[in-house]
Amino acid sequence: MGEHFLMAALSLLFLPIIVVVTLVITLATCGKSIGVRKWYVDLLLRIFEACKVKVQVANPSEELDNENDEEVSNETDAKADQIIEKDFFLSATKGVEKPEWRSSKKDFELSDVLYFSKCGMEAIIEDSVTKRFSAEELPSWNLLTRTQKPHQFMSVRLTALWCVGCFVRYVILLPFRLMIAIFGVVMLIVLTVLIGYLRESSLKRKLYRWASLVSFRILCRAFSCVIRYHNRENMAKSGICVANHTSPVDVIILSCDNCYAMIGQTHGGFLGVFQRSLARATAHIWFERSEARDRGLVAKRLRSHIADPNKLPILIFPEGTCINNTSVMMFKKGSFEVGSTIYPIAIKYDPRFGDAFWNSSKHSYSQHLLELMTSWALVCDVWYLPPMTKLENEDAVAFANRVKSKIASRGGLVELDWDGGLKRSYVKETMKEVPQEQYSKILKVD
Repeated sequence: MGEHFLMAALSLLFLPIIVVVTLVITLATCGKSIGVRKWYVDLLLRIFEACKVKVQVANPSEELDNENDEEVSNETDAKADQIIEKDFFLSATKGVEKPEWRSSKKDFELSDVLYFSKCGMEAIIEDSVTKRFSAEELPSWNLLTRTQKPHQFMSVRLTALWCVGCFVRYVILLPFRLMIAIFGVVMLIVLTVLIGYLRESSLKRKLYRWASLVSFRILCRAFSCVIRYHNRENMAKSGICVANHTSPVDVIILSCDNCYAMIGQTHGGFLGVFQRSLARATAHIWFERSEARDRGLVAKRLRSHIADPNKLPILIFPEGTCINNTSVMMFKKGSFEVGSTIYPIAIKYDPRFGDAFWNSSKHSYSQHLLELMTSWALVCDVWYLPPMTKLENEDAVAFANRVKSKIASRGGLVELDWDGGLKRSYVKETMKEVPQEQYSKILKVD
């Protein structure tokens, strides 16, 4: 009797879960939505605003200061994320840029040594590069402990709300998301394996397109994604697409709306399984970054790919590494040497609902996915920009910089000319020589 009662209770418990998961998967397969995720995101925004007010007015002694701060907020917004104010700009290609040094040549002064020392210390305290490789700091708390700045005061109500949020994210949402993610991954692997046995034909391409769109839409539901696509008339049907890079999840976000061939570094673990399953069904290009001979082979395969109008548009992240979605760093010139027409895509995540940035030096891909699944949601905007063509006498570097500027401008990101590879490597000697050579040119020589 007791066993029958337990089985009945478990059946009643799991029946709603199975119904909800089945409904989510069915809607994702059809590419439809009933608006639950949008309602959920709107509710979160109202909660965040209430928490923001609660934190701001929690300490009465700070209310007067807050009122005074509002009067000058417009003047300080642009510098809100700066620790110190600098009188110079440090560029990867132009060295130390100081306005007073542009007008005319100057005599050598011993104080210049102190000035360069000051520049070095200020760069150590704060620079525009290394902070792009860590999670973006938020102006107000989003009830996630991994993004919380230390507060001097925390009310009982706000703490209780955080506890409720933990329960919702870990006990209610996470199991649902895990089931949806497992189903999506298994479905993608099984379908790509089966499609891989077919001969190259229009039927195989149509089947892969359907399998890719359906599988990635299901995977998007596993992160409670709310994606707004803009200017879809500019979506590529073939050729080269380039986008700024925040996380491998960028691929899932973009593949919900279009079907792409991928190019990127070979990975191990779960991400490696993902790559190999995709490669079975269509022409993706995976390479080993450390192998110099791979570069020539990749360029050759890339040219062959874009020359075939029947092949999918190939998606490239020219930064070569993940950046925290506050800036766009240097685009590698390789993909801009191969194709004369580029389809730019700008991706901007809303950090209030969760940090989409993958810090690969600290977390594995599985840990990154778990962080995303235990966040509130993934909310982002995707802009398809008009195709850009290389100008006459324009080299690959200039073309890459022009495309990067368009993406940064459209996504509201800071444009930097520094190489994202600095995350893993030392600064090249040639870059150190740039400010030395620049300083020597402004000195008067008898």
